[in-house]
Amino acid sequence: MGRAAEMTGTTPGFLRSLGEQGLITPLRSEGGHRRYSRYQLRIAMRARDLVDQGTAIDAACRIIILEDQLEEALRINEQLRSSQQGQEPAADT
Repeated sequence: MGRAAEMTGTTPGFLRSLGEQGLITPLRSEGGHRRYSRYQLRIAMRARDLVDQGTAIDAACRIIILEDQLEEALRINEQLRSSQQGQEPAADT
């Protein structure tokens, strides 16, 4: 956890609080140490940026969750558009 905190420019307590908020859930090693993925570290850095700008940590976590949901919805929407374009019949002219 100390290395992850160092990499993200945060403290171990900050990373624990992100876990308590449900924003990130690190895997655990056999020895019980938290293991963060690169994606989780990017999320932690985004949360740190929001908190540094004056956003409360719970609000920062909610913002990040909503951003992720929006990104996923946009990706799905684009996939649906792409698949429908290939299925549309030619227009009569």
